[in-house]
Amino acid sequence: MNRTIEKTGKNVEEATKSALNDLNVTRDKVDVEVLEEGNKGLFGILGTKLAKVRVTVKNDYAYTAKTFLRNVLNAMDIKAEIHVKDTEESLNINLVGPNMGILIGHRGETLDSLQYLISLVVNKGNTGHEYKRILLDTEDYRHKREETLKRLANRLASKVRIQNRSVVLEPMNPYERRIIHSALQDNPYVITHSEGEEPYRKVIIELRSKK
Repeated sequence: MNRTIEKTGKNVEEATKSALNDLNVTRDKVDVEVLEEGNKGLFGILGTKLAKVRVTVKNDYAYTAKTFLRNVLNAMDIKAEIHVKDTEESLNINLVGPNMGILIGHRGETLDSLQYLISLVVNKGNTGHEYKRILLDTEDYRHKREETLKRLANRLASKVRIQNRSVVLEPMNPYERRIIHSALQDNPYVITHSEGEEPYRKVIIELRSKK
């Protein structure tokens, strides 16, 4: 969803500057295609031809994500501030506003779905190193959920050790399953693995075999 604009000017430089002003970006953020070189004509009057350029913003992840998200929020009649931070590793988006619970949904399902949609839009046509990871959050939900899952993992690991019986957790998305696996990967008494098909895949916690 790159932004593209065509502009004319007395010369290529003038046309390019005009496009940069309209797009509100710097020269290093765009690709410039010269459509017409332009010329001054005879005596600078007759046959004068303006230069014409096509300027395209390079992978403006933040703008693309923010525009898409604003349209979605407007359609849902939800008022929220959209804060976007573009880093080398990811595009971090945080929503601030009233009634954010509706965007989080049951166990973050709505937030996860919206994050997935933003990723599809932002990464359309991208491959390899151009792929941008999207992290969408509101009211610090991700961190709170992660801490809750870590406590759950350790509590269930103790239960498995005491009762000498495996525990099957309820279905979780890949992000939440990774948190459980990571929380217990160094536990000397239990091991974890996942079973089942999405979206019903579950984490199993069981005693580590004694050798």
